[in-house]
Amino acid sequence: MDLKKTAETVLELSGGTGNISSITHCSTRLRFFIRDKSKVDTGKIEKTKPVLGVVFSGDELQIILGKNLIPVYSEATRIYNEAGGPAVAEEARPKEKLTARAAVDKVVGFVSASVTPLIPGLVAGGMLKVFLLLGTLAYEPFKSSQAYQLLSMAANIPFYFMPVFVAYGAAKKLGATPLYAMSVAGTLVYPDFVRLIKSGEEVAMFGLPVSVVNYSSTLLPALLISLFAYYCEKFLVKIVPGILKSVFVGMLTIGISFSLGITIFGPLGDMVGAQIVHIFVFASEHFAPIAIALLAGCMPWLVMTGMHHAVTPFMVQAFANPGYDFFFRPSYILHNMAEGGACIGVGLRAKNKTLKGECFSLAFGCIVAGVTEPAIYGVNFRLKKPMFGVMAGAAAGGIVAGLFGATAYVYGYSTILALPIFQETILAMAAAIGVAIVVAAVVTFCMGFDESLIVEPEEELAQAEKSAGIVLLDNAAAVELKAYATGESIALSDVNDGVFSAKMLGDGLAIIPQEGKVVAPADGKVCSIAASKHAIGLQLANGTQLLIHIGLDTVNMNGKGFDVHATEGQEVFAGQELISFDREKISQAGYKDTIMLIVVENEQNLSLEFQKYGMVVAGQDKVLKFS
Repeated sequence: MDLKKTAETVLELSGGTGNISSITHCSTRLRFFIRDKSKVDTGKIEKTKPVLGVVFSGDELQIILGKNLIPVYSEATRIYNEAGGPAVAEEARPKEKLTARAAVDKVVGFVSASVTPLIPGLVAGGMLKVFLLLGTLAYEPFKSSQAYQLLSMAANIPFYFMPVFVAYGAAKKLGATPLYAMSVAGTLVYPDFVRLIKSGEEVAMFGLPVSVVNYSSTLLPALLISLFAYYCEKFLVKIVPGILKSVFVGMLTIGISFSLGITIFGPLGDMVGAQIVHIFVFASEHFAPIAIALLAGCMPWLVMTGMHHAVTPFMVQAFANPGYDFFFRPSYILHNMAEGGACIGVGLRAKNKTLKGECFSLAFGCIVAGVTEPAIYGVNFRLKKPMFGVMAGAAAGGIVAGLFGATAYVYGYSTILALPIFQETILAMAAAIGVAIVVAAVVTFCMGFDESLIVEPEEELAQAEKSAGIVLLDNAAAVELKAYATGESIALSDVNDGVFSAKMLGDGLAIIPQEGKVVAPADGKVCSIAASKHAIGLQLANGTQLLIHIGLDTVNMNGKGFDVHATEGQEVFAGQELISFDREKISQAGYKDTIMLIVVENEQNLSLEFQKYGMVVAGQDKVLKFS
């Protein structure tokens, strides 16, 4: 295999070296940061040998190469550097033509990236409100207790200080200093400022009137202010002499941004937000069933193209004003339910027992956990016809939700467990969910599908899996693997990452850790250690090669929070500590610390038997067996 040719091909299909701002890699993926995503031909890249899969995450193109990663990365880096690499200035290339689509993509990307850091807080605050509500229903005096009042404050914080959190996300996306935009946004909800503009007296800033606006729980004012603060800081950095930058850049950025924020950008954002609210209200009064059905029915395609992130900011705005959402959150939930229903339909009709079990497991993940990517990419899209079941089920549920007025009053997660966020309309949403699941399952079952698209004939399957590094069935010397971490052992298909859950790199399992330590699952030799310290490769005595990968996208931490206690070529024994890591640092960086164990090479074609899912103790419980 000509890996040099592979490197040249993927660079060309990614739009050429001029379309790539930087190249990096983790233990399994080649990562290109793309300037113009429209120039990337992901379809052809996926068909390029030995590429196992392609994932786009924001502006980052991830090309899964497995064991062929390093040689392809080395060649790609050499070609990239010879072409000028990141040293080539942006201005040195012809400016891209600003089309309407490009403009929309930029706006959507900016808004989505600004809102994304806020979402976990909104979900946490919203679900805390739900449980407080359930507590008052179970015991009414609880509502008058100090504990209820204090917990309500904590639940309201992510919503009340929304402008501050949005400003942080916007500044991070733009590459600005977050504290400048956050300071200005924080002033909008500062008690003294709120009292001043609500005092009834006319307030002016340098002769410009300050509008009376309630900025708590708002989105657009903070976005506009953050955008202006970025350009203001950028301009000041250019004109202020170096010796004075530390004194004047921050001061002037905050001062100017605040002055124009409370007189121009804040009121403008509030006005635009009000118009968006009017659109919501109009749709609610005239087209609710049809509108929800259309959005829910199209949601699987929005998820697959990444465009569902474009909807998120409007959902956030709806909870800010008017304070409820009858459109977006129901559509999100109904799509997840329909994905689960389609998997149930496939499971009921499938003849292959393995496929049956997998489908019912994926259905549970969609409906209860709210994770749909494994179902979409692993079953429904691959079988094609189930996608019609998904669309039909989601649309049918949307019509029911619209007709009966299902309305979310709290920002929650897209799972059946979030039903309480619909409060007095909970029965309407429950009915819509039931319809979505049943219709999706029935349509999928009745339409049928070509099972061979997933379950290939035995000989072809064996060859395909062998080339992908997946474990095959055969009898040979038995080897047992013990838990490599203490925590909850789960199936690889349940990992919230399409590359691992679809087993592009090979079969295996995952552990959600309770402590920051990874040990050797068996005797063997260390054959590789990632430069970013988040992954390690082991070779067992029978030639089987394992990859232990700590966290999802933790390569971006560049080794911070990780300590390796072994060296390449070192012989290790079962239970010996290999890597320790700081779980808190991983969480603060915004990543999951789930630890995957992947079988990437199985030269003797040993059969793989999973021994235990659930709570396991490192070095004690058996989790895997080769025989």
